[in-house]
Amino acid sequence: MATQYWLVKSEPESYSWSDLVKDGKTSWTGVRNFAARNNLRSMKKGDIVAFYHSVSDKEIVGFAKVVGEAYPDKTAKADEGEWSAVDLAPDKPLKKPVSLEQVKSDSVLKNMALVRISRLSVTPVNEAEYKRILELGS
Repeated sequence: MATQYWLVKSEPESYSWSDLVKDGKTSWTGVRNFAARNNLRSMKKGDIVAFYHSVSDKEIVGFAKVVGEAYPDKTAKADEGEWSAVDLAPDKPLKKPVSLEQVKSDSVLKNMALVRISRLSVTPVNEAEYKRILELGS
């Protein structure tokens, strides 16, 4: 199966790219939106995930890889329903972060789910968008 591309958001004050690099791997938990959960469930081992610092920085700072496919989120309380988590490991940092402003003004990126569905914390990214982020970030 071909590699798929995704984007996950995290507030750097809660869990940053540097935290992921330091940890070497993390369980991506705490997603409580059905569309985002379904995106997590669609992730396959080896898929590439853009890491976006939300709220304060608003920039894509690196790429992680899916190293563990969806499993029950252990942080979900019994009365919250069925939620999923995946395992991510750092793959490569961007030399230059790609800001939300750059994304919005770029002809290839301006229609990304990051822009269109801005509240969603886990979104798909197409191959052209992935390549453009790499280009802007190098």
